[in-house]
Amino acid sequence: MNKSSLTKKAIASPYMLWSVIFIIVPLIFVVYYSVTDADGAFTLDYVRNIGHYRDIMLNSIWLGFVATVISLVIAYPLAYIMARSSLNVQRTMMMLVMLPMWMNLLIRTYSLMIILQDTGIINTALSAIGLPRLKMINTDGAVILGMVYNYIPYMILPLYSIMAKLDHGLIEAAEDLGANKLQVLRKVVLPLSLPGIASGFTMVFVPSVSTFYISKKLGGNTVSLIGDIIEMQFKSSNNYNLGAALSLVLMLMIVVCMAVMNRFASDDDDGGVLI
Repeated sequence: MNKSSLTKKAIASPYMLWSVIFIIVPLIFVVYYSVTDADGAFTLDYVRNIGHYRDIMLNSIWLGFVATVISLVIAYPLAYIMARSSLNVQRTMMMLVMLPMWMNLLIRTYSLMIILQDTGIINTALSAIGLPRLKMINTDGAVILGMVYNYIPYMILPLYSIMAKLDHGLIEAAEDLGANKLQVLRKVVLPLSLPGIASGFTMVFVPSVSTFYISKKLGGNTVSLIGDIIEMQFKSSNNYNLGAALSLVLMLMIVVCMAVMNRFASDDDDGGVLI
């Protein structure tokens, strides 16, 4: 073994140790608790009981998907504008995107809850001008808004990263050949930005599906996601086995989602152009 290989292994060893302790070992414990009972005996009863939470799982996937699509619709044109702007404008817009992330997620969510509640800023303003109050808090819409608000930077950043590297010569060539703006977007920009879309979709969808604090604060007792059920099993019910089984299924769902999204991403980060 040459010196270069030893150096690379030495540099990578802290990361490998970290991965084993904080990723591999916890996964082993999750699998173990999923297939054992309180006495440590092998059983699949907890895995079978997951079917009772099917509706909650489907609702979690649906709300996470809606929040991710909304984030994509908002982030895509914003990332494109950022990529086409001057360097100073790019820095300013990037700072504005990252500014909310400087605060803790709990604070951001709690602030949004204060805005949306029945006596919040919006309803107070509506009452002041004689309009009826709106029921915004403790609804699916409030949970989706919370997901979009908290996770949209994770959609903007990969899209901006890809679009900033686009070859503008391809766009100019398409325009010179008679393509209008919509055709340029559909035939050139969109295919080239697919890796960013896939990355952003995964980075927003995964935490949206597994969240529990956002749904608890903005959904109240009316909106329960799979993350809420898992938290309840570990925190209130002390049913680690069922909580681990639900976590295992959630992890498998996330792995499937990532595998599907990777199918849409090109092996080459530069993407391709549709003919």
